[in-house]
Amino acid sequence: MNKQAIFPFLFIYLYFIGPVFSQELAKTDQDNQVTELFLKNDALPVKLSYSNKVLRKETNDSTYVDSEIGYMTSDESWKTLEIKIRARGNYRRENCFFPPVKMKIKKSVSAGTLFEGNKKLKLVLPCVLQKDYNDKVLKEYMAYKLYEFVSPYHFKTRLLNIDFTDEKGQKFKTYTVKGFFIEDIDEVKDRCNGKQITRSIHPLEQDDLCSVRNDFFQFMIGNTDYSSAYRHNEKLLFVDNNIMPVPYDFDMSGLVDASYAVVSQVQGEVLSITDVTQRLYRGFKRNPATYQTVRNEFLNNKSKMMTVINDLESSFDDPKEFATARRFINDFFDVLANDNSYRKEILNVARLK
Repeated sequence: MNKQAIFPFLFIYLYFIGPVFSQELAKTDQDNQVTELFLKNDALPVKLSYSNKVLRKETNDSTYVDSEIGYMTSDESWKTLEIKIRARGNYRRENCFFPPVKMKIKKSVSAGTLFEGNKKLKLVLPCVLQKDYNDKVLKEYMAYKLYEFVSPYHFKTRLLNIDFTDEKGQKFKTYTVKGFFIEDIDEVKDRCNGKQITRSIHPLEQDDLCSVRNDFFQFMIGNTDYSSAYRHNEKLLFVDNNIMPVPYDFDMSGLVDASYAVVSQVQGEVLSITDVTQRLYRGFKRNPATYQTVRNEFLNNKSKMMTVINDLESSFDDPKEFATARRFINDFFDVLANDNSYRKEILNVARLK
């Protein structure tokens, strides 16, 4: 059989088995080990106490400060663990009232607790103290949960209700905020039986399906603040002789629409949009059958994704913030379902290099 005869058959095959292939990947993910902390979706009550000022000014990639975390157990009692923390991130570290936190827990300390198996964790907190700060956190958490339906190579997250005490010398100020934990990349690679890659690899040299899934997802949430080529807000895993992108940090997306969000200029590239709520597809041109496979996967998973969104409605402080987020994702599916819009906004703008 010549290539001309094979291609139509291959296109039809991928068109129909694509969604099944995605479901099989998701099943494989579920069958692998997930630590207890990330097995539930309910918000975990936690207590934290440290100085924002000290954390921001006196910690770096190698310098941590001692602290404690308290969490509510299944019998509604409280348990406290010793931890080490530091500020992390670039923009948010410098500009946010609550800098994002990197947390380390000794194995001997976490043994037998909810945190067992998690040596390192990221903690996402609200950035600025404004009316909708908790809702912005919820929308970024929402993005992580949506990606779980897109690819088996993803970060697990756990929503938190946080009682935070900011220590200011002899004075204290308390805040009640939403936040969430993100598991460490080591847990992701172990769950996926992969290895982390720390060098730059062009997206066209990465796994076709996983890369296109990632690009569709970033388009869905209106995010341009990423680059799998330069590992900007992306980790790379080597799994079964393929390179898999694993995205993170979605606060600059149109879905979140943070007050400080700006259109990304990764590597100095100036994009054609002026607001993060405008979508711009950033993927590369590939085999049309691959694009159609991923398109079908998203459309077939729409109801599950919308369920994730709807389940978070009661957690929002402002019903308008929730409605805006829900409408933003629905608009993406409208583009995907319409052949003309899909061709105009995705296929025709896919990059050549």
